[in-house]
Amino acid sequence: MGEWMTPLAVGVAYLLGSLSFAVLVSRVMGLNDPRTYGSKNPGATNVLRSGNKAAAAVTLLLDAFKGWLPVWAVAQWGEAWGLGAGALGLVGLAAFLGHLFPVFFGFKGGKGVATAAGVLLGFEPWLGLAVLLSWVSVAVFTRYSSLAAIVAAVFAPFFYLFGDGVAWNAAAPVALAMGVMGGLLLWRHAQNIQRLIAGQESRIGSKKH
Repeated sequence: MGEWMTPLAVGVAYLLGSLSFAVLVSRVMGLNDPRTYGSKNPGATNVLRSGNKAAAAVTLLLDAFKGWLPVWAVAQWGEAWGLGAGALGLVGLAAFLGHLFPVFFGFKGGKGVATAAGVLLGFEPWLGLAVLLSWVSVAVFTRYSSLAAIVAAVFAPFFYLFGDGVAWNAAAPVALAMGVMGGLLLWRHAQNIQRLIAGQESRIGSKKH
């Protein structure tokens, strides 16, 4: 049964991840398309540059939710349908890839920070909280969202592998998915890294039209 359930679960997770809430929330709230101003990235940080904090908060929550939901569902009920640790890792990765390459928006998506956080919360709540704390700590002290995301992405697999009570046979597929997500996050932030080095990166809350 797991042979056909795994592709189905992965496909559903990808489609859910493909919902670009930065664009959808902006449309509903009568704001400009986030792909037309600032960094042109359809994500919560860029929506914040519109000056509408509520829209940015809703975008952040929904982007995280779409990463969390399919992973949580597989973690809760997957075993009965033959979905193990490998399927769990693939579902999380699929939701994340949906955000990066959304089929509904010409495969041009955001950088995936909020969705990755939701996926991690679905894997293990304590893991998501640990990574979120890392992100918040760096973001508060530096006001660089990109730097906070980079630090969180690098540390996430280590938090998981060295967490208490995680068996290796269950940890390996999930940690591998997290490693791939971390690599993709670094790739998506390549220009941000260059700007950070040059001292030209914009800070959280700055307007950039």
